[in-house]
Amino acid sequence: MSPSATAAVASKQPPAPQPHGGLDRFFKISERGSSVAREIRGGFATFFAMAYIIVLNPIILGSAKDMYGHQLSGGQLVTATVLTAAFSTLLMGVIGNVPIALAAGLGVNTVVALQLAPRMSWPDAMGMVVLAGIVVMLLVATGLRERVMNAVPTSLRKGIAIGIGLFILLIGLVDSGFVSRIPDAAHTTVPLQLGSDGHLHGWPVLVFILGALLTLALIVRKVPGAILISIVSMTVVALIIDAVADLPGEAWGLTVPQWPGNPVATPDFGLIGHVSLFGGFDKVGVLTGILFVFTVLLSCFFDAMGTILGVGDEAKLMDKDGNFPGINKVLFVDGIAVAAGGASSASAGTCFVESTAGVGEGARTGFASVVTGLLFTVALFLTPLATMVPSQAATPALLAVGFLIIAGSVRDIDWSDYTLAVPAFLAMVMMPFTYSITNGIGIGFIAFSVLRVAAGRWREVPLAMYVVSAVFVFYYAMPALGLT
Repeated sequence: MSPSATAAVASKQPPAPQPHGGLDRFFKISERGSSVAREIRGGFATFFAMAYIIVLNPIILGSAKDMYGHQLSGGQLVTATVLTAAFSTLLMGVIGNVPIALAAGLGVNTVVALQLAPRMSWPDAMGMVVLAGIVVMLLVATGLRERVMNAVPTSLRKGIAIGIGLFILLIGLVDSGFVSRIPDAAHTTVPLQLGSDGHLHGWPVLVFILGALLTLALIVRKVPGAILISIVSMTVVALIIDAVADLPGEAWGLTVPQWPGNPVATPDFGLIGHVSLFGGFDKVGVLTGILFVFTVLLSCFFDAMGTILGVGDEAKLMDKDGNFPGINKVLFVDGIAVAAGGASSASAGTCFVESTAGVGEGARTGFASVVTGLLFTVALFLTPLATMVPSQAATPALLAVGFLIIAGSVRDIDWSDYTLAVPAFLAMVMMPFTYSITNGIGIGFIAFSVLRVAAGRWREVPLAMYVVSAVFVFYYAMPALGLT
């Protein structure tokens, strides 16, 4: 092609969008095809989709006792949970520049409450969380964490993304009450059921159904702010229903949609800094202590990895090779969040898959995370108001985003290569079936390494995948070896 023809072709290409002001330049808003309005909507949508953690984390940690019979204060746990979420999410927005929000991780807090605390004091348990965060940061600084992520083949990454989509879909269905676990599953082959007793009934479930239909209808019509409009609209509907129908509080689950008498609450910072880094080793011994730190580390490491890959893929932040530019900054902030969660006694902070709610609103930059972080900061003083949104109004967002993730990823898996397709399939189904992102990733990694060896293609497996697969094998074998 002649130089003149090349110039003619180049002239037909649309010019790169020009940034509008310092805010746009700093966060690359126009460059990523977004706008300030989209980022703000995305920040709000993510906050409302994950605001349940303000209530749920204190319940999980506050219901447990340490070896001395001590329990953590509910009010102090609320402050610690919100403070950690605000700090970590703001940091992710400014440093990582990605629309990923962080808060106390579900699953990790259960490990802390049920495995660590009963065998040591609460400061000891939180000290081990801090140590896990420090190890995560060291892995990032040495490049090992990025190396592991880059070693994951594209098809397996897509399988992980789909698994996350299915996982958050199931979370939405369960948290809304649309499906529930059968209390005595031993007398039936069915572990889940429709509604609370095999049937759909009750005003809260109706709120979820209407919210899901509204969200999907708005998405089909490509209405800007579809998810946020649905959340706000259904919260208003829930407030009216609760006022008129006079439902018992437990009908709504954790969050009752009632206007608080006083929406302002004074934060209680009493738990901040109550940490003993190495006290737990005196209680359980060095080997068991290391295994405890390893358990927390593994859960944080791969839960965050799956979420980062899933959100990055959905937000179109990956390059042409399927890698995440600037991933080290994102991973380092995640490590800080783990340590910060332990230092505040809120348990390890991690990337939240509900960030996809903001991405579904068009968020593509860290400015959305700044908005979410600021909302968490406000929630420090307006906790009663922040917890007014019932899960039935927020969870339709997870239903819609789950679909969008699956639809955008399933076509990119190489189904003709079983050494890729089978691990991707296992990763995507094991996440919802075991209710764990980490389990899905672990089983997918192991299957990939084993099948490539079985096919005589062992040279095509990166060393990092072999190492991580071996770590997962050891992790799953720990109970059988009496190491937990």
